[in-house]
Amino acid sequence: MSNTALILAPHPDDEVLGCGGTMAKLAQEGWNVVVLIPTRGAKQLYSDEQVATVRREAKEVHDFLGVADTLFLDDFPAAYLDTVPQAEVNIALSKIVQEVKPNALYLPFLGDIHDDHQRFFHAGMVASRPNGNYAPERIYAYETLSETNWNAPLLTPGFIPNSFYDISETLEKKLEAMQMYGSQVRPFPNERSLESLRALAMLRGSTVGFHAAEAFVMVREIRKQ
Repeated sequence: MSNTALILAPHPDDEVLGCGGTMAKLAQEGWNVVVLIPTRGAKQLYSDEQVATVRREAKEVHDFLGVADTLFLDDFPAAYLDTVPQAEVNIALSKIVQEVKPNALYLPFLGDIHDDHQRFFHAGMVASRPNGNYAPERIYAYETLSETNWNAPLLTPGFIPNSFYDISETLEKKLEAMQMYGSQVRPFPNERSLESLRALAMLRGSTVGFHAAEAFVMVREIRKQ
């Protein structure tokens, strides 16, 4: 039976920014890669056409990266998540985690400046509590350019990676995937640019002797006998 990785992306493109190269490599290695996008663009900010466009892009991107399944939820409005009780978010994510049963769970980083990212990190941890019949063996937090690096130094958790994944062979695929997010990619020097993503991957890679890498904080690992 193949391993399963569940990537929780609060908004479309977070998954590519944070772990697109890892997703592609895991898929190549035979992993069952599942992406969960639990928000829908809030009607106050996004039209139905905009939502349909970015979701179409996400599905095309995921097919390109080798993702086995893409899950969308409509219950949680992007950028208006504070209008939803945390318990409802926890329950929804817990149901999905129990259904997917991932070996590895990838979450947005707790210290991200976007409140949606923070709340989904907490919900992911609640959904992964090892107090039942199942819990993910490994939980990672990924960094998202334009979110992770804009937290308040010394006042919120800083992203200090302790796990690195070699994406030397899949960096170009990650960049091509980001280019496919036509509604989200931006020209340099915007952080959501191909140049910024390449620079970060090269920096993360060089710190551990790779040409390119994605960096993570390993939140928890459960080793089975």
